[in-house]
Amino acid sequence: MSERMSNAPGFYALAQARFNPVAAMDKYVDQIQDRLRQQGYPLYAPQHITHLVIPGSGPANQVTGPQIQPIVLWLMTRSNRTAGFILAPSAITYHTTHYQTHDEFISELLRGLTAVHEIVRLDHVARLGLRYLDAILPRPGESVEQYLAGGLHGIEFNADRRYTMAESVFTTKEHPLAPSGNLIVRVTRMTARLGFPPDISSGGLVMHPRFAEEKIPRDHAIIDTDHYAEGIMPVDRDKLNEQLRSLHTAIQAVFAATTSDHARAAWA
Repeated sequence: MSERMSNAPGFYALAQARFNPVAAMDKYVDQIQDRLRQQGYPLYAPQHITHLVIPGSGPANQVTGPQIQPIVLWLMTRSNRTAGFILAPSAITYHTTHYQTHDEFISELLRGLTAVHEIVRLDHVARLGLRYLDAILPRPGESVEQYLAGGLHGIEFNADRRYTMAESVFTTKEHPLAPSGNLIVRVTRMTARLGFPPDISSGGLVMHPRFAEEKIPRDHAIIDTDHYAEGIMPVDRDKLNEQLRSLHTAIQAVFAATTSDHARAAWA
């Protein structure tokens, strides 16, 4: 995650607002799509996916097994496929492979949420979150260790390293609309092609040219930073903006704690 670095490491970012479920969302999709089309997101495609549901005990203490539940998502994307929205019956996500600044990033999520609210009339927002993927791609003669803070280098062993992951989870405080937040930082190092974590799909977006060239397996690392807060939050653009900026401030701080001075100089 970075702000206007000339060699910024960010290759994907998403911002999400979850709201009270709207079971009839498919009735409103045409209106929402038309509004976002006029605001720079003309490409449209419904996406059918399946979701694994693991319920608890059913009636009369009968335990029900896992079930596959179909879900429809609606993708509304810029014509150059660098950014777009993913609408679901209970959430809207803004994602991009061409991140610029957090001001623009947060504003676009709120643009999409506003479009939904003005048509559907939401009751509240239940969760706000930001997630960033940053790639550590050492230059010739450098190593991944030079880019990471101490304690994140992994185990030294006389064998070819294939995969290492470090995860830290924090509770953050003093948020405008929520009593606390959850901040998760994963640093994954591997020898492979640059790609996405298993739970993320690019949704048809094109990679930034700097990262699209990474087609050969190489030693690299990905910093995956996810910060979210939950609660009953009013659908108030100014207040939600303040909450999102609070989440972003903590992400900036933990990014600095995760990376080295060498990394920040290389990306500046």
